[in-house]
Amino acid sequence: MSIQIKVFANLADSIGKRTGIMEYTEGLTVESLWQGFSGQDELPNGVLCAVNFDYAEPGDPLKDGDEIAFFPPVTGG
Repeated sequence: MSIQIKVFANLADSIGKRTGIMEYTEGLTVESLWQGFSGQDELPNGVLCAVNFDYAEPGDPLKDGDEIAFFPPVTGG
């Protein structure tokens, strides 16, 4: 029972990890997974999250076997 995690670009650099696996526990959300994986108190502003290739919100619940990805805010001109 686990969740696959992927973190991209400078967001990965800021926490020192690009991939990982966390054990699934009942009541796990996108934000609580981020907190446990990154060691940060909250999800940074503007971070995009995707669960199983669909955009997700910080409070969305997770299921065993999900794959979650975190992307830094997009900027450009």
